[in-house]
Amino acid sequence: MSNIPLTQSDISSILSSLSLKNIDDLFKIIPNKFKFDINKLSLGDGLSEQELNSLFLSISSKNINASNSLFFMGGGSYDHYIPKVVDTLSSRSEFYTAYTPYQPEVSQGTLQYLYEFQSMLCELSGMDVSNASLYDGASAAAEACLMSINYTRKNKVLLSSMLHPEYIKVIKTYLKPKNIDIVLLKNDNGITSFKDYEQYIDKETACVVIQSPNYFGLVEDWLPFSKMKDKSILIGIADPISLSLLKSPGDSGCDIYVGEGQPLGNYMEYGGPNIGLLTCKKYLMRKLPGRIIGKTNDINNSEGYVMVLQTREQHIRRDKATSNICTNQGLLALRCTIYLALLGKEGLPKIAKICYNNAQYAAEMINKFNKFKIFNNNRGFIKEFVVETTISSQKIQEDAIKNNILIDRPKNNKNDNLILLAFTEKRTKSEIDALLKFLIKYD
Repeated sequence: MSNIPLTQSDISSILSSLSLKNIDDLFKIIPNKFKFDINKLSLGDGLSEQELNSLFLSISSKNINASNSLFFMGGGSYDHYIPKVVDTLSSRSEFYTAYTPYQPEVSQGTLQYLYEFQSMLCELSGMDVSNASLYDGASAAAEACLMSINYTRKNKVLLSSMLHPEYIKVIKTYLKPKNIDIVLLKNDNGITSFKDYEQYIDKETACVVIQSPNYFGLVEDWLPFSKMKDKSILIGIADPISLSLLKSPGDSGCDIYVGEGQPLGNYMEYGGPNIGLLTCKKYLMRKLPGRIIGKTNDINNSEGYVMVLQTREQHIRRDKATSNICTNQGLLALRCTIYLALLGKEGLPKIAKICYNNAQYAAEMINKFNKFKIFNNNRGFIKEFVVETTISSQKIQEDAIKNNILIDRPKNNKNDNLILLAFTEKRTKSEIDALLKFLIKYD
């Protein structure tokens, strides 16, 4: 969009029609104490485009980020490599300007890739039905809880304390107006307490939410929870790339799968925008929010794609709508589709295996240190794990920044003794060795 400034003639015409003498009269309603003197901004002289670009680059280079550091942060947003073809295809104008496909006859391209997006997610999660994405993993988890409540007509939700803390906050925010009883299950050494589950599961329980790998990166087992869930719904949350190595949520007794799609071809971008993944068993599909795309045949028996089970608030169901999701994260869903199609059934597990090998190597070496040990080393992990230390984890993190290394600390840890480390396929052995060399200074 071009910025076409007003001419003096335009300004005079506007002021005349408003019976005002000057521009300042437009802002008389604003008290003077809230007005700022533009002369105090100290903007300096005007710069050319080339000079301005150089200035901004010099300022931004002062920030330490994933591109100019040794990056070992995770906790839900991961620095995976994104093939350039994902950027190239998703930047085509017909994709990045596409809106919600109300008219299928003119939206076949959008509908087709969303259908393929859903199909691949169903295969990855072991579920029957997928929607065409939600806003992020946290809101998808909250929507999954609402689905369960609406289906079961029950008002109690059990949440594992090993869910991502931000997921827990968003779920509580979504459910607060409905006065839902939310129970936070304790954990045994980083694993959801089954005893706690047995204590709180009852006839009023709408759903239980378990994450695997959980916030500490530990792989949990959904099967025991699925075997005694009675008539409640089991919601499994998982990193989609890790799922290519693990038994799927659908095959592990889960009724709903929730995930964060950022690792599938989308950049971290300061924490967003993200894309929520949500799939479920067939019996729940009429409670599934968001867009659902189906494949059919037209009167000429040619293949075509349409939106199905539409229950948005502006459609005929109105107050009974399951969603107000519209354009949503369609462009990010496209990037996921291209990424998954590019890697395929063989490529995605290879990426996950490299992450796994990197994490295992780092963990094995860290376990040899005296003042560091892997948290619950008896449990498996794929690409991230937590390290216990006798030294202040905040001090280690601050020192790491000075050494151009970025590491995490768990948000749900009240003690200053845990470090959260993530290892994607982008981390080389020399980079991991540099991290180990930094940590051993404290040993």
